[in-house]
Amino acid sequence: MTKSDNSPIHASTLLNRTGQGRHFLQIPGPSNTPDRVLRAIDFPTIDHRGPEFANLGLRILQAIKPVFGTTNPVIIYPGSGTGAWEAAMVNTLSPGDRVLMVETGQFATQWKNLAQKLQLQPEFISGDWRTGVNPADIHARLAADPEREIKAVCVVHNETSTGVTSDIASVRAAMDAAKHPALLMVDTISGIGSIAYAHDQWGVDVTIAGSQKGLMLPPGLGFNAISDKAIEASKHAKLPNAYWRWDEIIAANRNGYWPTTPATNLLYGLAEALDMLHEEGLHNVFERHQRHAQATRLAVQAWGLEILCTNPDQYSPVLTAVVMPKRADGTYYDADAFRKLVLGRYNMSLGTGLNKLQGWVFRIGHLGHFNDLMLIGTLGGVEMGLAAAGVPHQRGGVQAAIDYLAKS
Repeated sequence: MTKSDNSPIHASTLLNRTGQGRHFLQIPGPSNTPDRVLRAIDFPTIDHRGPEFANLGLRILQAIKPVFGTTNPVIIYPGSGTGAWEAAMVNTLSPGDRVLMVETGQFATQWKNLAQKLQLQPEFISGDWRTGVNPADIHARLAADPEREIKAVCVVHNETSTGVTSDIASVRAAMDAAKHPALLMVDTISGIGSIAYAHDQWGVDVTIAGSQKGLMLPPGLGFNAISDKAIEASKHAKLPNAYWRWDEIIAANRNGYWPTTPATNLLYGLAEALDMLHEEGLHNVFERHQRHAQATRLAVQAWGLEILCTNPDQYSPVLTAVVMPKRADGTYYDADAFRKLVLGRYNMSLGTGLNKLQGWVFRIGHLGHFNDLMLIGTLGGVEMGLAAAGVPHQRGGVQAAIDYLAKS
């Protein structure tokens, strides 16, 4: 990577823009990677066909299951969440299959676009990007499918672009009420490890996740948690698949191995991250995320700003998307100019507004390796940035968060 004058860009330039202090990475993923995990990733690479690796593999494959809330296999790929989307579909569906999807935000939209590229026929229930999945819409559409042409319902659990979390148990209840046999596929890429998730209890057939958010790792691992029904569907699916095939991976995983070269050093990090989650206790992890999310929302409300999510029951524990105020002429104050100022002055990255939210929404990530003091620093950077950028707001957001955290 070089600058336009062909001189090298040094790591110090990339990691420390203001010269002092640590960069605050407060986008909603990739999240901060704990030092423990970084040190684990730094271990020497070992033989991925040897007994030491088998022990590592078996340990990881067992420890990951409670995080997904399953006793069934969890497939781990060297790949991104997008790859895990593709894996879920190519293992269970056939060309031309119809899938029901819901427009909850940017990532639901991208998943729909991927389904089209795979020669599936997605039906997209439109949404306003400010609310989550409406189970009644799912029920109505499935009830109107007497020929059972819809083969899968695909929904996003925690929509990273909007800060909206959908009720997956209610989606399953709607499917059951319609007595429809479609598979239920759920993207919880930004939810896993941060929000209580119950793959088995909720009747999910394929859960899709990634490493770079609540699991506190760099990008590079994708996950499919799969039900018995999904495994059975994989025996008859006709979409082309080779690298993504579940059966070969499941067979190799029984002995702690993978059929292809695994991401050994990321698996070191995953083992350490899982240790951290279990040491804290999953219930405590999820409560911590809820607590930090509530403190953030209280700060936003104290500033007099609007939360993008309009349904308090669907507020995300992972991030808060904030709407910029409007000027007298009806246009929004520029969210991207505000983010640029915060980055330049305070060495903090906030999430951008994606797609139709660009320019008028910014996102505060409060997930993963995160504590009270880090949150107060984050909110302090936002409040200072609002003042420096001349964005109309009321003072006292940070104090509102402090008061809540002190009491809770």
